[in-house]
Amino acid sequence: MRILIMNGPNLNMLGVREPAIYGKRSYRDLVREIRRHAKTAGVAVAFFQSNHEGALIDAIQRRYRRFDGIVINPGALTHYSYALRDCIKAVGLPTVEVHLSDIDAREAFRKLSVTADVCVKQICGKGFAGYLEAVDELKKGNDLP
Repeated sequence: MRILIMNGPNLNMLGVREPAIYGKRSYRDLVREIRRHAKTAGVAVAFFQSNHEGALIDAIQRRYRRFDGIVINPGALTHYSYALRDCIKAVGLPTVEVHLSDIDAREAFRKLSVTADVCVKQICGKGFAGYLEAVDELKKGNDLP
């Protein structure tokens, strides 16, 4: 099984950006932790991060045929990117939306996700562990007959 791990705006700033909310560990730490977990789970992973909506969409469209699922943290695009939502829906891959923080417990505008309804699951507020859970969720779904 191959999973594409996508991260949107400002996720490259983990460890710097609001550590009280997002933690003190870096994006590099996140990638390392996911790689370790995926190897143990017998899953191949590839990563893409961009601060640009169109770059995320282009990456999904260029790569989707090579993957069995997507784990995506759209960052702020979660709340308004209908273009990203339409792309996820168009490629038809099982996708899990992940957020490090609990978006329902934050500012009012963060409670809305325009991408969640085209994803098989949304995982919020579990930090890095949310990504690992998302990988396991996609693997479990892929193991079904």
